[in-house]
Amino acid sequence: MARPGHTRSRPSSKEAEDEEDPLDAMILRTGCMAQHRELQECMAERQDWRHCQPQVRAFGECMARQKRAEE
Repeated sequence: MARPGHTRSRPSSKEAEDEEDPLDAMILRTGCMAQHRELQECMAERQDWRHCQPQVRAFGECMARQKRAEE
């Protein structure tokens, strides 16, 4: 039996999958999701960020443009 006052439960794995990742949400707001996905795909395929430098640069430049636009 649960202790009194302890009503919090862990979300099921399905609920956890449905929750939006805070990092993905932040990147989506920047408008750089396409560059982020390309970088993720390269990293998944190549397993070494050094082979994904064009994608790293494109994502970094997009994020820098977004930061400048906010200022």
